[in-house]
Formats: sequence, structure tokens, C-alpha cells
Amino acid sequence: MNFFKNFRYHHKDINHSFVDDYNEAVQEYKKSFSSKDKVLKYTPDPAVREMLIHMDELGCSTTFDRFDSQKPHCNFGIAGVCCKNCNMGPCRISKKSPRGVCGADADLIVSRNLLRWVAAGVAAHGARGREIMLALKAAGEGKLDIPISGESKIKNAAGQLRINIEGKEIKDLAKELADILLEDLSRTVPGEHKTLRAFATKERIEVWKDLDILPIGAYHEVFEAFHRTSTGTDGDWENIMKQLLRCGLAFAWSSVLGSSIAMDSLFGIPVRSTVKANLGALKEGYVNIAVHGHSPLLVSEIVRQGRSQEFIQMAKDKGALGIQFYGICCSGLSAMYRYEGVIPLSNAIGAELVLGTGAIDLWVADVQDVYPSIMDVAKCFKTTVVTTSDSARLPGAEHYGYDHHHSNLDETSSLAKTIVNRAIKSYEERRDISVFIPQYEVDAEIGFSLEYINSHYGSIKVIAEALKEGKISGVVNLVGCNNPRIIYEKAIVDLAHRLIENNILVLTNGCASFPLLKLGYCNTKALEYAGKELREILKPDLPPVWHMGECLDNARASALFRALADFLGKDIKDMPFAFASPEWSNEKGVSAALGFRLLGINSYHSVYPPVQGSKNVMKYLFEDTKKTLGSVMVVEVDPIKLADKIILDIKQKRKDLNWNI
Repeated sequence: MNFFKNFRYHHKDINHSFVDDYNEAVQEYKKSFSSKDKVLKYTPDPAVREMLIHMDELGCSTTFDRFDSQKPHCNFGIAGVCCKNCNMGPCRISKKSPRGVCGADADLIVSRNLLRWVAAGVAAHGARGREIMLALKAAGEGKLDIPISGESKIKNAAGQLRINIEGKEIKDLAKELADILLEDLSRTVPGEHKTLRAFATKERIEVWKDLDILPIGAYHEVFEAFHRTSTGTDGDWENIMKQLLRCGLAFAWSSVLGSSIAMDSLFGIPVRSTVKANLGALKEGYVNIAVHGHSPLLVSEIVRQGRSQEFIQMAKDKGALGIQFYGICCSGLSAMYRYEGVIPLSNAIGAELVLGTGAIDLWVADVQDVYPSIMDVAKCFKTTVVTTSDSARLPGAEHYGYDHHHSNLDETSSLAKTIVNRAIKSYEERRDISVFIPQYEVDAEIGFSLEYINSHYGSIKVIAEALKEGKISGVVNLVGCNNPRIIYEKAIVDLAHRLIENNILVLTNGCASFPLLKLGYCNTKALEYAGKELREILKPDLPPVWHMGECLDNARASALFRALADFLGKDIKDMPFAFASPEWSNEKGVSAALGFRLLGINSYHSVYPPVQGSKNVMKYLFEDTKKTLGSVMVVEVDPIKLADKIILDIKQKRKDLNWNI
């Protein structure tokens, strides 16, 4: 259902017929929105259904209740034509008022709003990445007493960044590497973005240079984005979109890749392993600790301490069977693939359902995608919530974390011990709490990366040749957050199922990966859903969906894309690749999609961005960037039709390459 394809575009000022068209289209789009009743009827995960019914019986509201209570949603907000950038408004574009008080039209308002979203995405991933870069530097200097586990990653990255590694200890290399990553993140004086120059392809760098969108540094581009969108500054929507592309590059090469390099350098590359997934894996009788957010530094030490015999014995002395960790959102995924036995349970939207089981003693919340509503549910079940970052406080939570200056990094171990002690105390305090655990769990294979594939096959050759021969039709990176505008997790599952049955290999990470973990798509048993050719290539020990980690690990997907393209002597933009985030819902989501489009890879979605009020911005995203970047944004609210569009586009890529279809 492409509600916006029949807009009557006009090139004059805001045209009344155009405004009428977008209002009509937005109304049609809103009819496709999900509801709690639809989730209960159509959710692919029976554990979600049971928990929603259970929460209803308890009188606890969830994201789905609050989404329904917000209806009808504002047409102006959905279309992106509401402006609150100054205090002369707020202004909204309508038939009556085609310009804001300052004279901004729909094109300018929509583009400015979108740029601010992308800038926020750069800041979000960049801020949590900065913490890891600072930690890598501190570990190299001996100020942070944790081991540097990614020696091979440090050496490889240092080599690509032209750091002389001869005769240097790993700690010295860690410091130099961290300094370069921090410089690229925070550069203000114009200069070369070293990470981008080292890891991007020559073809792409030339494209970006010709478009004049090479970033100075992530901090600068975010700074510039808010400068341009401040009152009475940049009045040219096309110039705004150029800054949006700069922010997209800063996001991809500093906030994501730079952060990923720092994480793998400090904690090591993920190891292929098997985990339990879904709510049935919750264990009664244990001190149960959930880790939720995106910052793995303190979380990793909490898990390490909680797995020590000292703390396990302390828990047993209080009557527990032991200590068990669970993963919510990306902190959970990061811990899951680096520490054996961390059980993935849910993405951010399902966090309240996990708390609603009554089985969690301590909830460790760091940064991002931690909704304030969890405090209400936690209070109902006497679950202790602790926060660990000055950037992310929750009213009513206890705080044990890093200060604003990260001056107490050397207290990481003591903070972790305090938090595990608090979990044991919470266990003692909660013995009268009843527990409800839906009995659904599966095994899931995790820890996939380019390094693992090279190790498994000896090189990338097997997968590359299978791709060229058509045994693997294409590769899709299926990621992103979740959005109650569509039926919770169903679009992700429908899309993955359709793709693998058409011999398309699926990569996944972040919040979108949870339904694929929970419902068995990351298990070799899911090969029965795959097309014959894909099944033959992957059997007996590889699933059709490769779990690559948390949302930062989009960098792993792009590394695999690069390796396949390089081996086959092609540009990434010409390869049968796609990026899909069907349920995306926040600033990081729109930034991630932009990052892949900047590589020349189409992005596919079942949720529209708030741009329907601007004919020019819509045309720019959905059509015009095909000429400049080699890619466009594709939106189709029906996930099966979206999958079919991806399949069709991949076939066209193969046809253009003269490969088997």
C-alpha cells in the first residue's frame, strides 16, 4: 500500500491541493496502524500474547496500551510539518497556513526536522561509543583495570589506520588506536577523517567527495546540524539535506564503525556459540539480573563479577540456586555473545513484559531505549532498578555509575560488585513475589562475523561463489528497532521467512534480532524454511539467519558486504544486497538506514519517515538519491509486499551483473 504515490506535486509555493493530498494520504496510512487487539491476535510469539493477557489481569499498562491511548495521532506530526524550533510557534503547515511565522515552508520544516533526527542518532551511538573509546585508552594507560581482549582486532585496525605496530606493546597500540577514534569522533579543526579513509572503498569516497559531504567529525556535524536548523539560519531545504548526508557519514564511520572497533578491541571479537532464548529460559530460584541498554563497559564487569565463585556462593548463602543474567536490548546482546549463559529475552518494547513475569530481582539500566515506564512495572514486582550513567537517570531508581566526566572509570570493579551485592539483597526482599513465566524457549546460534566466516570456510570464497552462482540469491541485513505502528515483531518475522525461502541469506542484529532469536530462525532447524539452494550451502551447521550482535554491529554486516564485493571485483552498490528495518522507530533507526544508503544499498521499511508533508523531500529520499548515491529509501507497510520488492530488486541487481537469477 503505497499511500503517497499519487500525490499531485507542484513546484510553486505550498499548493493547497498538495496539502489536501498529504492529509488524505496520512489518514489512509493511519488506518494501517496496529493496536493491542491486533498484537494479541497476530503476534508471532506466543510468549508475548501470554504476557499481554497476564499484564491485563494485573492492571499493568504497556507500550501497546499507551499507543492505543494516543490515537488519533496528529496528522501534522506524522507528515513532518510541525515546527517547534523557536518560540514564535509552534507552527504547522496547512491549507490555511502554508508557511510558518518565519516564512518556512513544508520543504524546509520537514528537512530540518529530519536533520535533527539524524543528528540525534549520530549523538546517541557516538556518546556510547565515546565511553568505550575512553575505556580502551584508559586500559592502555593502566587507569582501567580490565584486560584488553581484542589483540588481533587492535593489530588489524592499527594496520589499516597506518599505525606503526613494530615493537609496540598491545597497550601502546590500544592508546594510539583510541586516540584516532576519539579524534575522528570529536574533530573541530577540518582534517582527514582517518577511519573513513582507511575503511571505506575508493569508489565511495570519490562519490562523497564529489557531493561535498565528507564529514569533519561526528561532533562537528551534529553541532553544524543544530546550527543550520536554528532560527533564521539555513533556509534552503536542499542544503539541509546535504548536511543530513554528512551526518549520515559521521554516524556510519565514527558513531558505528569507530565504536565497534573500540568494543572489539577491548572485549574481543564475538565467539560462535549457542544460547537459550525467550521467556521460558527464565530461571526461578536464582538471583536474576537483567541488563538493559547499550553501554557494555560496566555491564561486562557486572557479568564477570556475578559469574565469580565468590558471588555465586554469596547468593547460595541467601538461599538462591545461583546468579543468572538476562539480556534486554543491546547491552544484553553484547554480553550474550561475549559471556556464556547470558540469555536474550526481549527488545526495548517488550521490556515491560519481562518485568511482568515477576522473575527479575535486579534491572540494570544504562543508556538508550530504556523507557521510563519500566519503573511503574518494576515497582509492582519489587524489582530493584539501578542506573549506571549520568546521561540516563530514572526517577525512583538507585544510581551506581560513571560520573559525567568519566573520572571514576577506575572504580569499575567496585561499582560492579556493589550492583551484584544489591541484586542479592533484592532477591532476599522479593521472596513473596509470585512468578509467571510463559514456557517458550529455543536454542539460538550467535556470534557470526566476517572473522568467523573466514575461519569456518577458510576464506570468504565459498559464500562469494555461492552468491555469484545464485545458490545464494542475495544478502539482506535485517535490523532496526520496533514500532507499535505495526504488529509487534510480525513484520520482521514475515520478512525473514519470505527472504530465506527465496534463497536470500539474512544477517541480523539489535532489537530486530530478538524475534528471530526467540522463534528459531537463528537455529539450524530453520533451514527447513529456506529455499533448496540456500539450504544446501548452509547445511548442516549454519542457520539461514546469522546473528551478528547488537545495533552497533551493523558494522559487521557492512564488513561482510565489503568482503564479498571485493572478492568478486564489484562495487558494493552493484551487489545484490539490501538493508531492511521494517519496524524502525527512532533517530538511530533513520540514521542506520541512511548509513547503508550512503554505501549505495537500498533501505526497505514498513514505517514511513515523517516527510509526507514535503513533495521535494519525499522525492529526494525515494527517487533522487538513486542518481547521486545509487540507492533509495523504499517504504511498503505490508511486510510481505516489502519482501517481494526486495526480492525483485535483488533479481534486477543480478540481471545487471549478468549473474544467474
